[in-house]
Amino acid sequence: MTDKHALIQPDRGQQAIAIHVVDKATFPGWLSSLTTAQKAAVAAQKFVGGGYERAIVPDGDGWFAVAGVANAANLSSWCLAKLAETLPAGIYRRVDGQPGKALHGWVTAQYRFDRYRKAPDEAPEGARILLTTDAKAIAPALAEAAAVAKVRDLVNTPAEDMGPEAIEAEVRALAKGHSGGRAGAEVTVTAGDALLKGYPMIHAVGRAAARSHAPRLVEMTWGDPKAPRIAIVGKGVCFDSGGLDIKPSAGMLLMKKDMGGAAHALALAGLVIGAGLKVRLHLLIPAVENAVSGNAFRPGDVLASRAGPTVEVTNTDAEGRLVLADALAKAAEDKPELILDFATLTGAARVALGPDLPGLMARRDETAAGLVEAGLAHDDPVWRLPLHEGYREYLKSDIAEVVNSHSNGFAGASVAGLFLDRFVPEGVDWAHFDTFAWRPVAKPGRPKGGEALGLRAAWHYLRQRYGEDRP
Repeated sequence: MTDKHALIQPDRGQQAIAIHVVDKATFPGWLSSLTTAQKAAVAAQKFVGGGYERAIVPDGDGWFAVAGVANAANLSSWCLAKLAETLPAGIYRRVDGQPGKALHGWVTAQYRFDRYRKAPDEAPEGARILLTTDAKAIAPALAEAAAVAKVRDLVNTPAEDMGPEAIEAEVRALAKGHSGGRAGAEVTVTAGDALLKGYPMIHAVGRAAARSHAPRLVEMTWGDPKAPRIAIVGKGVCFDSGGLDIKPSAGMLLMKKDMGGAAHALALAGLVIGAGLKVRLHLLIPAVENAVSGNAFRPGDVLASRAGPTVEVTNTDAEGRLVLADALAKAAEDKPELILDFATLTGAARVALGPDLPGLMARRDETAAGLVEAGLAHDDPVWRLPLHEGYREYLKSDIAEVVNSHSNGFAGASVAGLFLDRFVPEGVDWAHFDTFAWRPVAKPGRPKGGEALGLRAAWHYLRQRYGEDRP
């Protein structure tokens, strides 16, 4: 994020500009309390209390702001985000209440990806700071916003600057501040031809890339070895040309975001470590570039896998599930209590659910329900898709044990989930997020570009299951 200020601060009675919050139901009563001149100012701005509306109202020698929201009694994460995007720099305080969940959107609205910009964009200069008397809410809100910004930064960065080695550097940077002792963070990297012994599918997908973008499996462990073990896995395809089944140019345009699963996994690991969650964390990111060259893997090739099943390659553009399969198999070897994986896996999930909703697949109903509920409670909705047993036949191969991509076009997201399921041992509590990691159209607090979708749902589920929120 460009703005490094603390955008949420404790309310100690300091001078601040007032923010009134109304909805359509409370607007008439609020309006009646204003002076004639103030009513005229509100009317001139066509403010009627609708969601994301805002107005600036004169007040003596100064002014105050009013925000229209859907429900003034139950603020969402995004209801004050429009103010944070458009108000002048300054310090603000909500009148007659606290910001609640709106703290999150207040910070994320001020995100800017400016790595490649020399001139400022059209956003107002300086920070908009929001006060709250709920001091305990500040650190968690800032941590979540920082995690979202991390996902956005990583996904927005082009592949030349966010290749496998850059992802490794991000993991090492996370571990650096938490190393030392049995519970400290440790990083292990298996790269290049070393992948042939143990991770053949990660090697096959990434071997065509330039040496500077050599494939690797990046692992980090953290936490008390005696604590419940969880694994977080993220698809790190730093650029996806489609391989020899090459994508058209329009299909490649956003493929810098194909490492969005890795970005989510890394950000979630950061939240786990930052909060000191009582778990033994295992982060795994298979980082590759699916490139085209003379040694690229081919349609019709049969690949060995870490877990054992042989895989016939029917589509080199279905590469993400191949690298995830080896990483999931490795994750399962330590017998974790829970595995979560994130991946920009299928266009089928986007056709079914659109860009906003990650497809969630889970073996256990209670895990799926917990993730769905956590998402709804924190304005990060996910939608469960089935792992339907009847579709396993779509993965049958004539010459190997499984194909990596079925040919009939039905239930693409679920069939991809079933492929992954084949490489996770029975009995393991496993959930898979098929996320878009991109926002094609800006919304308040959520700019166009890389986006965290499913991150907060997963984080609050983990907090409830393993942290202070645990029942």
